[in-house]
Formats: sequence, C-alpha cells, structure tokens
Amino acid sequence: MKRILVACGNGIATSTVVATKIREICEENGVAVSVTQCKLLEIDSKVDDFDILVTTGKYGGDSAKIPVVSAMSLLTGIGEEETLEEILNYAKK
Repeated sequence: MKRILVACGNGIATSTVVATKIREICEENGVAVSVTQCKLLEIDSKVDDFDILVTTGKYGGDSAKIPVVSAMSLLTGIGEEETLEEILNYAKK
C-alpha cells in the first residue's frame, strides 16, 4: 500500500478535494493507498513517512526524496486526467 501525503495551504479544504479524487481513481484501478492531508508548512516534518507527495500550492522544499506531484489541475479541471494518471502510475510502482 502506497502512502500519499496531500498538502494545501491549511490542510483542510483543497486537500480534501484532491485526496478524494486520489482515493477514487486508485480504488477504481484496484490500487491500495493511504491518503493523509496536511498544511504546506508541515510537509518537511512529515514527508519522510510517505511514498508520494501531492501539493496544491508551491512547494519549494527539496527535503522530499519521493515523487512530488503538483495537483492544481485537480482543482481547476485543466489537465486533471494527466495529473491523476501521474499519481496513479506512482502509486502502482
């Protein structure tokens, strides 16, 4: 099971939308994931416990040694399918 960390400004609203879409696409494809939400400011203290980092804001930290996916498209709808496919591909590895 892959562990995915979803980060947004406050760790509540937009990360909930993104986390829900990730859970749905993974479930539809039979990929087991655990999705946790947090604030962007919490990434550096939490990222080591996860396999994939998905953000809805700017993340300039380089402490992440895991794949980082920018997921603004999951909020705007523009390029959403490509972003979900990228996350799904990482989750399948």
